Amino acid sequence: MVENYKQNTNNLHIKKHMVDVAENRVPADLVLKNATYLNVFSSELSYGDIAVANGFIVGIGKYTGNEEYDMTGKIVLPGFIDSHIHLESSLVAPKELAKALISHGTTTLVTDPHEIANVMGTDGIKYMLEATEGLPVDVHFMLPSCVPATPLDESGAELDYKAIDDFYNHPRVCGLAEFMDFVSVVSGENGAIEKLVSAEQHNKMIDGHAPMLKDKDLNAYISAGVCSDHECYDINDALTKLRLGQYIMIREGTAAQNLEALLPLLTPMYADRCMFCVDDRHPNDILNKGDIDYICKKAIKLGANPLITAKVATYNAARYFNLKHCGAIAPNYIADFAIIDSFDNFNVQMVFKNGKLCYDGEVKPFETPIIEPNLVQHAHNTFNVSNVSAKDFKDIKHNIIGMVPGEILTKNQGYAEKVDIEKDILKIAVIERHKHTNHIGSGYLQGYGLKTGAVATSISHDSHNIIVVGTNARDMAFAVNRIIEKHGGIVVVNNEQIVSEVVLEIAGIMTDAPIEEISENLEQTKAAAFKQGVNKGIDPFMTLSFMALPVIPELRMTTKGIFDVLKQTYIE
Repeated sequence: MVENYKQNTNNLHIKKHMVDVAENRVPADLVLKNATYLNVFSSELSYGDIAVANGFIVGIGKYTGNEEYDMTGKIVLPGFIDSHIHLESSLVAPKELAKALISHGTTTLVTDPHEIANVMGTDGIKYMLEATEGLPVDVHFMLPSCVPATPLDESGAELDYKAIDDFYNHPRVCGLAEFMDFVSVVSGENGAIEKLVSAEQHNKMIDGHAPMLKDKDLNAYISAGVCSDHECYDINDALTKLRLGQYIMIREGTAAQNLEALLPLLTPMYADRCMFCVDDRHPNDILNKGDIDYICKKAIKLGANPLITAKVATYNAARYFNLKHCGAIAPNYIADFAIIDSFDNFNVQMVFKNGKLCYDGEVKPFETPIIEPNLVQHAHNTFNVSNVSAKDFKDIKHNIIGMVPGEILTKNQGYAEKVDIEKDILKIAVIERHKHTNHIGSGYLQGYGLKTGAVATSISHDSHNIIVVGTNARDMAFAVNRIIEKHGGIVVVNNEQIVSEVVLEIAGIMTDAPIEEISENLEQTKAAAFKQGVNKGIDPFMTLSFMALPVIPELRMTTKGIFDVLKQTYIE
């Protein structure tokens, strides 16, 4: 990483060596011979040998090196940058995620650890910083801005600006993460504005999260310092925000997929204000589809210009996050390369990180990060909740949260008094699990499709209480109690029997298991959910987890009941 380079006490020796290699006085450490590469500055394909010394590109031209690879017939791109990802959503520890991502050409991530911070507070941020140190993927951080997501939600911690301020001094912290509580921002509430002012005082970027915000409210939100948005659901929403100066993160994740709708942004007129991100992505999608490489491949197949697409996947995010030596193939840039076979196929064949080969069909070994024992212990003991019973899920008259196909938005579908499987009206509840409050909010959900049994998970964005949906109270209680027993996970039950489950022992949202194992386990559990009737047009667990996020319109399920996001009130 460039920080390590700057801190090296042998800077004079390193710089002199780089100059000597650039002048061809001594061999390069690495040379990619006969390279056809993306020049992000001239937006064209350029040609030449790429010389590397001390992990940096030092020259393009004709070079020899101690290690050489012939790039004939391939295209060399800068390593891909994922501009917004929650590592926790992969369900695996960062070291396992890194193995998968590096094989898809992603060499840099910008993550928001607000999932684990909502469970563990600042210990969660520390845990993730330590768990990502020294990986074959550079992991930069945006500090969680909304823990909890709104003041009305119940999470494991409450972080004001003072709690996170010292983290800005960490070399891998780039700014303040998605400010989901846009209501507090546009209302001018002190707590929200203090966080924004603090980030700006540290000269850091501020990411946004403002679905459907418009007119004066949007002006106020941007005036407060919010620089980007990844929640654009159509081209008009995106262009409105872009024209007001925001950068647009084009998202293609497991649950929310916006690439096709935002494809018109990938043109010379708009592309310089765009980046790619996955936001939340399950392990099977990462392993079988990919990360940013998948977005590039899909964009090109949909008709996007390959050179523009590749630049959006690399240099634009580096520039936005002020990663000065990242995202380009030119002298004095970090030697991160994703080598593909062609733009038509966009298959990643080799990956170099800091000038070292880390993937050529297999991921090269790397050391596992060391995490402080007290943080590990905290991460494995995050449940403070009693078992529940069927009577906790009795039928009452309440609102119906209507799911919107292909989106994580919801609609108010009126009222129900009981479960009605024929009308796809199910019981949904959220159980507080951090502070033993015994709070259980319940209502009805339409559009999920379950015909029998129940589905429960300790992943419920962003406070990660236990969320359960079911056809009957007994199965709902059984599913919730299984989650408590295993200290986190996902479970599908029927007739008070476990049909399939995924154990997530780290903060109730991740596991140390290999990503291949957890992917297979997760897919089996998804299949079980589909077999019990869950709508095959949705992800059974990720989509369900968003039903508890009280910052996305219209209705959400919380520990205190159904919350109307637009009106900012609980529904009695």
